[in-house]
Amino acid sequence: MLASQEGDRLTVGEIVAVLRDRAFALLVVLLGLPNCLPMPPPIPLICGLLLMLVAAQIAAGMSAPWLPRMLLGRSIARSDVERAVNRAVPLLRRLERWSRPRMSVFESALGMRGMGLILLTLAMALIVAAPVVGQIPLGLAVCLVGLGLVERDGVVVLVGLGIGALGVALNAGFVYAIVAGIMSLFHL
Repeated sequence: MLASQEGDRLTVGEIVAVLRDRAFALLVVLLGLPNCLPMPPPIPLICGLLLMLVAAQIAAGMSAPWLPRMLLGRSIARSDVERAVNRAVPLLRRLERWSRPRMSVFESALGMRGMGLILLTLAMALIVAAPVVGQIPLGLAVCLVGLGLVERDGVVVLVGLGIGALGVALNAGFVYAIVAGIMSLFHL
């Protein structure tokens, strides 16, 4: 549907309108992807802050993501959108062969609000993630949760949440080590 829109350029607002109820899930995937590889420190922070914004909207029960008007008006070349769609479709088709709608608890309004709160927790962990490698399990978790929501597959969401729990524990240990080190440095 995105590639069939008229004009040489597509605005972010048009893309969000086409994605409708899946816009949140795709934003979650996009914000998790950069963190699946070792990235320099500002990347997890920026992705974590943006994910907090998206997660707060999901937790508030919004039906579509709110984005600043300035961002909604930005445009992307149709050729870039077509290229991205052509790359993503084969991967999504492979995922769809294995994935199917299961555990519909995440489709209810209450389930989505709970998912928003969980994503908020993952976003906060992403903000304080250990440099270089600490964001990788969180990035994988966020991507799997987003893909599970796109495909309406609760099993994929649960796998993502399990990886997320490991990532949160890893980063909680990192934060504890820093705090303990600072306290021992100042003999507190």
